[in-house]
Amino acid sequence: MMFLLVLISLTKWFWYHMIIKTCYQTARILIHNGFNFVDLSSKPLQQPSNIPSILNCDLEGRESQTLVCDIHSVLLKTHYFFPYFMLVAFEGGSILRAFLLLCSCPILCFLSYEHKLKVMIFITFCGLKIKDMEMIARVVLPKFYMENLNLKAYQVLVSVGCRVFFTCVPRVMVEGFLKEYLNGDDIVATELHTVGCYFTGLISRHGLVDKDSALIDYFGYRRPDLGIGSTCVNDHHFISYCKEAYVVSNEICPSSIMPREKYPKPLIFHDGRLAFFPTPSSTLYMFMWLPMGILLSTYRIFLVLNFHYKWTLSLITFNGIVLNVKGFSNPQRYLEPSKGELYVCTHRTLLDPVFLSMSLRKPLSCVTYSISKVSEFFAPIRTMSLTRDREQDRETMQRLLREGDLVVCPEGTTCREPYLLRFSSLFAEIADEIVPVAMNANVSLFYGTTASGLKCLDPFLFLMNPWPSYNIEMLDKVPKELTCAGGKSPFEVADYIQKELSDALGFECTNITRRDKYMMLAGNDGYV
Repeated sequence: MMFLLVLISLTKWFWYHMIIKTCYQTARILIHNGFNFVDLSSKPLQQPSNIPSILNCDLEGRESQTLVCDIHSVLLKTHYFFPYFMLVAFEGGSILRAFLLLCSCPILCFLSYEHKLKVMIFITFCGLKIKDMEMIARVVLPKFYMENLNLKAYQVLVSVGCRVFFTCVPRVMVEGFLKEYLNGDDIVATELHTVGCYFTGLISRHGLVDKDSALIDYFGYRRPDLGIGSTCVNDHHFISYCKEAYVVSNEICPSSIMPREKYPKPLIFHDGRLAFFPTPSSTLYMFMWLPMGILLSTYRIFLVLNFHYKWTLSLITFNGIVLNVKGFSNPQRYLEPSKGELYVCTHRTLLDPVFLSMSLRKPLSCVTYSISKVSEFFAPIRTMSLTRDREQDRETMQRLLREGDLVVCPEGTTCREPYLLRFSSLFAEIADEIVPVAMNANVSLFYGTTASGLKCLDPFLFLMNPWPSYNIEMLDKVPKELTCAGGKSPFEVADYIQKELSDALGFECTNITRRDKYMMLAGNDGYV
């Protein structure tokens, strides 16, 4: 026993001081010594502005006016567009394409703004499928756009009746967001050359959009009412053609941050693997961490698969996984084998039942719906796949419950944001001993869920994060009078438990279903 404790302590010290901490400190040194190319895609040099700030813009009485602006450095707080190209390269292309784009950073520093854009466009789009770009524009980019919206610019934008956007960024990267989320009436943007169903990486014969000439061509002699620009020289020329002009300051202050409750549309679903905003410095850190992350994830999986669940919890917490457990005030209750209890959990990753089993320190069974065969094969706990047949699924769950404790995730799929999907009521029909469990997971580099990617990689990528965390709160058992045995309908029981779990997590309940999620993100019903 003493030898095992010493071995665990030595393993923790090695991973933290020799590996994780070293990589982290190296990345920070590189960032502080100049590998933070904040002007990789910034506009020409800035000069003092005599145009009033957007803070002085009156929002009243503009319903009939027309506004023109750019998305880059105006609607978005970020002053560079490199992270959005990196998102397309990584999520729509491959990790090799993303690495090539990162390696181009030193070259981009010496190029003009127009040439920077052309180089990034070529690396990002050459050979990329059009349907892959359409998917990225629909399910990946909107999250990062909304998180970087400038609140003041957005308030001015929604105060007008007509919105026309002019940008030299490729149309395929911004059009969907500007029209669907910001209700843009028209977008004038750079067009990309295509051959068949692929991008060539080249710009169409019209070239990059020149906003000054494009504005005149679009409006002719009719001057737009309002223009918003950045403090750079080119934007001054652009908005000076408008009847009224304002500039957005480059300084990011708390008043410019867009709170979630003011998003144009609720951000419930999004896809993609990257959980961070991929600036050059953060992308460098990600690639530095990647080899060690693969080894660490493999090691963590080895611990889960080869050690008894009573020991695994202690072992994995010594390897960077942060586990916060609440509600175990009477541990003897969960240590004793109490047959037939049903644990109803929120669903954040595929590892929810595994971490619950380790926290309870007893084996559990879980039912799944359409997970990959690889994940099912390597599962350290007993799993049983459900079908689309409600009667057959009820019989399967009742049989598992007779044999022991069972874990169900009635949402049927994961959700990354602070929302709970509609609960299936099937679990309420099969048990009266119901224990709600509020679970939430947090990551810093990679998401451990996907709707359109390889689902077999979900657990591996989650465990590749340096310090992934799980918060597990065991709520009180549902009173008998609030179950079907007490006269409640299955739907009432499901809604009650959903509300209890949402209150415990601070989440919002929705009526969105699993099918809705997959139709939105992947264009299918989610069947693997």
